[in-house]
Amino acid sequence: MAVTRAAPKDTGADSSPAPDTQGPGGQDTEGTRRLSSPLALTLVLLLMVLAQGPIRQALSAPVMQSWTTVFVAVVVQALPFLVLGVLLSAAIAVFVPPSFFARVLPKRPALAVPVAGAAGAVLPGCECASVPVAGALVRRGVAPAAALTFLLSAPAINPIVLTATAVAFPDDPGMVLARFVASLLVACAMGWLWQRLGKADWLRPPARAAYDGQSRGAAFWGSVRHDVMHAGGFLVVGAMAAATLKAVVPEQWMQATADHPVLSVLALAVLAVLLSICSEADAFVAASLSQFSLTARLAFLVVGPMVDLKLFAMQAGTFGRGFALRFAPATFVLAVAVSVLTGAVLL
Repeated sequence: MAVTRAAPKDTGADSSPAPDTQGPGGQDTEGTRRLSSPLALTLVLLLMVLAQGPIRQALSAPVMQSWTTVFVAVVVQALPFLVLGVLLSAAIAVFVPPSFFARVLPKRPALAVPVAGAAGAVLPGCECASVPVAGALVRRGVAPAAALTFLLSAPAINPIVLTATAVAFPDDPGMVLARFVASLLVACAMGWLWQRLGKADWLRPPARAAYDGQSRGAAFWGSVRHDVMHAGGFLVVGAMAAATLKAVVPEQWMQATADHPVLSVLALAVLAVLLSICSEADAFVAASLSQFSLTARLAFLVVGPMVDLKLFAMQAGTFGRGFALRFAPATFVLAVAVSVLTGAVLL
């Protein structure tokens, strides 16, 4: 009888999983099987140390040395302008009330459009900041045509962008004037086009401000952190693409595309859409594409701040997908056409 009573006790003790799943500190040992970020970084560094011989040999190849030179040059030149532009755009988005724009813009939309376009020349801001500012303008009663003009002009012709362009093209000072003129013409033309043909149900005004519920200091630094990481990531991608084009793509392919007047403009315009580089840094990428004509590179500089993948996503999220599907293609076509005409006259 004693044996038959002991059997259930032994069975119950053996079926308890607690000793197998609890660590010495009372924590679930299954959690240690998860690959955390520090562990992943440690594994990557360990693999790099173990494979340092092949890595060193690969990096010493002429192609990789050329790639690294172009990549580092683009990033180092562009990064100060990107950071300064982000700081200024965050300050404007947080500390300048949207009611200020409503007070200074004329009531008539036809007159408000060029004034809003000119305002972009004195109010620095990257395209990441221009979309929420334009949404705030629409929400505060500013005519959509004027708000959209500001959305296109602010990241394209502000002082930071023009200064970066002058630094990137020291031997071609006409590029600064050409970029200013072409970008301002496209922004105003799109504003007037929207005033003439746009419909109210195509544009969905944003429901709330971007910084509701936050103090100004928190909103400022939150905007700075977000834009530096966001724009910096696109800068790195753009620099990598430019370095790859210079180092990997055969020179005869690049030259064949660059020698075709129409194909070269379209190729760089599409490249600007795909790379989605911040406007404070795109001039240095354009300058590195020296095989292409100044007009083709002007198209890259005009299209990029107005139409790219991240801008399309932001516009769709702020104003609605129907708006973005109409506004972005029209802006792209007009930007390419105006760039060609401006390049023919000024370059």
